[in-house]
Amino acid sequence: MNKKNVLHVKNLSKTYFKDSAKSIVALNNLNLEVKEGEIFGLLGPNGAGKSTFINILSGTTMKSSGDVNVWGFDIDKNPRQVRASIGIVPQEINVDPFFTPRKLLELQAGMYGIRKKDRITDTILKLVSLESQSKSYTRSLSGGMKRRLMVAKALVHKPPIVILDEPTAGVDVELRGNLWDNVRSLNKQGVTIILTTHYLEEAEKMCDRIGILNNGKLVALDSTDNLLKKIQTKKVKFTVNKQVNIKSNIFNSLKISSNDKNGLSVIYEKSKININDLIQTIEKQGINILDISTDDGDLEDVFLTLTKN
Repeated sequence: MNKKNVLHVKNLSKTYFKDSAKSIVALNNLNLEVKEGEIFGLLGPNGAGKSTFINILSGTTMKSSGDVNVWGFDIDKNPRQVRASIGIVPQEINVDPFFTPRKLLELQAGMYGIRKKDRITDTILKLVSLESQSKSYTRSLSGGMKRRLMVAKALVHKPPIVILDEPTAGVDVELRGNLWDNVRSLNKQGVTIILTTHYLEEAEKMCDRIGILNNGKLVALDSTDNLLKKIQTKKVKFTVNKQVNIKSNIFNSLKISSNDKNGLSVIYEKSKININDLIQTIEKQGINILDISTDDGDLEDVFLTLTKN
């Protein structure tokens, strides 16, 4: 069954003018679609245009040109409905230290004009595991609890789409896992998740599809699996009983990353070298191969390949 597009972006551009002579193109003819119920990753180096894109969706930055449609609403014709369809969890933690989580969520719901009988404060507090801290001053909460409170604030108006902007930046490993459990739980309830992250391993584990931005342009848009299949480089480590005598120029594309009495590590392109030829070259020298470990690369390799230029 084809899922509908909940975000449709066509030819989106944004240019900032410093003065009459200087301009910065933050987004350059961006086209992408996000499907209902998916976890979509938007990756890119600093300055790639991710924050500008999120700011346009949130209504804090005006686009220069192009079309943006969110949950069936045009951002120019129905800006209020677009904002109501999105919950944004920003990078910065900005919560009043003298309010309790419960009070903050009630205030946020009031700002969206949600009547008291329609509010879901208790449900949200439970979802982000803050029920027992609901009446504590925010200043007494740990960093991880404050992060979860930021997620809770984005959920008060029951948005079908939640955008997480670098949600685990500066967060320890245990806390990161906890936060992702919350995100998966949200997603299972039908919420579409869009996230930006610097942690490529995180995107690889979490995202169904990934878009990679570089210099305001989309340089890749595909399923995570398909992006990983595009990697041509393979890393192999041979554990041996003595040093291998090998020169990189005897094999096309072979790079030797380390070579000593304990092992040989090489990187090569899968299309140009057969691993069996390498094994035969080593064994012809009367060397015993004790172990072979291979690595087909990861999302970081894709990212670096696509953004290095």
